[in-house]
Formats: sequence, C-alpha cells, structure tokens
Amino acid sequence: MKDRIEIVASGFGGQGVVRLGQIVGEAGVKQGLRVAMLKSHGTEMRGGYVRSQVVLSKDAIDSPICESPDYFIALSSAAYERFKDTVPNDGIILYDPALVEKIDETLNCTQKAFPAKTLSMENFDKPLFANTLVLGVVAKIIDVLDKDMVLDSILKIIPKFHENNKKAFQIGYDYTF
Repeated sequence: MKDRIEIVASGFGGQGVVRLGQIVGEAGVKQGLRVAMLKSHGTEMRGGYVRSQVVLSKDAIDSPICESPDYFIALSSAAYERFKDTVPNDGIILYDPALVEKIDETLNCTQKAFPAKTLSMENFDKPLFANTLVLGVVAKIIDVLDKDMVLDSILKIIPKFHENNKKAFQIGYDYTF
C-alpha cells in the first residue's frame, strides 16, 4: 500500500456522493487504517455541486485535502471538468458515461467508463442504486479496500434496501472493463 491513498468523488446533490465517501471511510476504519474525509456542497438541497474527499493511510494523515487523487469518481460532466487535471498519470478516473458526456482523451491517467446509472435502471428500474454499483467497482479497483468491509459499511450506513444493495454491490464488483 502507498503511504497515502487519495479518493475524490464528485457529482451533484442527490447522487449519494457524500455517502459514498462515508462508506469508503468507514470501510477503511474497519480495516485499521487512518481515515480523513472532507465534503463540500453547494447551497442547493438537490442538484447542486457535491464533492467528498477521502484519504486512507496506515500512518498519521497530515492533511485531509486531496491534491493529487489516486482515484477520481466523476458523476457529472461539471465534476469531471473540475477535477480531471488533478489526477496523476498513475491515477484512475472512474466515470459514468450517462452523466459525463465528453472525455478528455489527452489525459495520461487511466479512464474507466462504468455505466452505473444504466445498470441501476436495467436491474432495479430506478437510478437509486447507482452509487452502490459504483462502490462495488471501487472495492475492486482500490486494492487496499476489503470487499467484505465495504459491503458491511454499505449495509451499516444505508439502513434500507439491504438485498438490493447487496445485489448492486456484487454487480459492480463483478463488472469487467
């Protein structure tokens, strides 16, 4: 594990961006890691800008700010445009092509399209489970995260729809790029 892993998730209100960060942080704590999280959002209740930043480390965390995220989860075009240039060459951008229309092909980092909204509609007839699908992918691509700890954290933090969340998480985890 690197000394410090930075994860940024961003989109718009109502997508579960903050909850996604909370779940990743909770899973990290359960694994004995040190965790720091920041969230920021616009003044709107739904539909406004939202971002969560999570830092995972075995050692003390000197700053919770993610300046060079190893992983960036883009859930809107505005979020993608805002943070795409902060991801280093060895970083990964995970984006939903239903929500991020234009991709910058000049970036040297890895970009992975994951159709969370589409898969949620296909499997559950609503977009509600898109963030749980994303968490399945996150549990798979972020090596330091334990799959079972992430799922346990989902079930602890999201009090409803446990069976659908388990199914959505597994679909995301099993997704191949």
